[in-house]
Amino acid sequence: MRSTLIAVLAALSFGLAASAFAAGGGGGGGADTPAAKPADPNYTRAKAMIEARDYANALPLLQQVVTKDPRNADAYNLMGFATRKSGNASGSLQYYQQALAIDPRHLGAHEYIGEAYLMLDQPAQAEQHLARLDSLCVFGCAEYRLLKTAVANYKAGKKPTN
Repeated sequence: MRSTLIAVLAALSFGLAASAFAAGGGGGGGADTPAAKPADPNYTRAKAMIEARDYANALPLLQQVVTKDPRNADAYNLMGFATRKSGNASGSLQYYQQALAIDPRHLGAHEYIGEAYLMLDQPAQAEQHLARLDSLCVFGCAEYRLLKTAVANYKAGKKPTN
C-alpha cells in the first residue's frame, strides 16, 4: 500500500513538472487551485513569438497583458525571459522579481533569475534560487536540474550567454 502511494505521488509530481512550459513554469497547481482563466490572446501570441525567438516583438504584447492583469506572474516571467534573451540580463531581474513577488513558488522565475545572475557573475544569488528550487521540487523538477547544470557549468568556467 505504501509503495503504491509513493508511486502515485511520484507520478502526479512528474506529470505536473512535465506539463509546465519552460518559459512559464508557475509554482501553483493542485486540487485547491481555482480553475485557470482563459489565456489572454496577447499572452498566447507572445509565447509563440518567444518560441520563435522574436523577443523584441513579444515584449509589448506582454506589457499589455500585465497592464490588464498586474498579478500575472507568468507574463512577468516571460518578460524577464524575453529581456534576458535580448541581451539585457540586468534588465530582466526586475521582471523575475515581480513574478516572484506575485508567486514565490514560481519555478520558472527561480530558474531564469538564477541564470540571469550567472550571466551577471553573481553565482551566490543563483545558488540561493537553486536552493529554493530544491525545496520546492520535492521529487525534482526540470527547472532545478537546468539551473543546477548552469551553476555547475559556470563553476567550470562556462559562463552562460543569452
